[in-house]
Amino acid sequence: MRILLVEDNAQLAEALEALLSGAGYAVDRVGDGAGAEALAAAENFDLVILDLNLPQMDGLQVLSRMRARGNQASVMILTARGAPEDRVRGLDLGADDYMVKPFDIGEFEARVRSLLRRQAGLRAAQVTVGEVTLDLAARRFSAAGLPLDLPAREHALLELLFMRAGKVVTKEAIVQSLTRLEDSLSDNAIEQYASRLRRRLTPHGVQIRTARGIGYYIDRAA
Repeated sequence: MRILLVEDNAQLAEALEALLSGAGYAVDRVGDGAGAEALAAAENFDLVILDLNLPQMDGLQVLSRMRARGNQASVMILTARGAPEDRVRGLDLGADDYMVKPFDIGEFEARVRSLLRRQAGLRAAQVTVGEVTLDLAARRFSAAGLPLDLPAREHALLELLFMRAGKVVTKEAIVQSLTRLEDSLSDNAIEQYASRLRRRLTPHGVQIRTARGIGYYIDRAA
């Protein structure tokens, strides 16, 4: 899943980027409002974490312009501005969550997971296909009740497919969700990840199927 982190405090931004990247998210970081507004207009993100006190453009302006363009990415405002009127305005402009600094890291991580589940249209705590279950809170897979350990990119691809179970996920959406701006992910690499997942998962009743020329989706193995 892809996250845009908008924070002008370099030390905090680096810490949050390391935290989110370590959790397996693809994170792009920008430190000013104008850059955030431009990047949100040009790229697709599952979640935007948005400070309000930003150089060049206030975070509320960034949010307002995003929603005016029809951008439906989840937005968490993360700011030192905790007055009720700031919260009300942020939520009225279309923010999905509002956290005030300083904040608890565990709560922050839980809210990120919750927003990403909501973005994917998920309400249940787990997604199960065949014998394989994705625990949405822990972001862990199990197969027949036993932990299923996967390399980072394969885990990220399978998580994306499970969170959009029943839908074809295009190759473009896979690239957008799994990579940052400076990363690259070729069609051949995606096919290799899909092939490895097929070998691992078919014995557990899960098939990674190809929608030719479009992308991939998960299904119960025959």
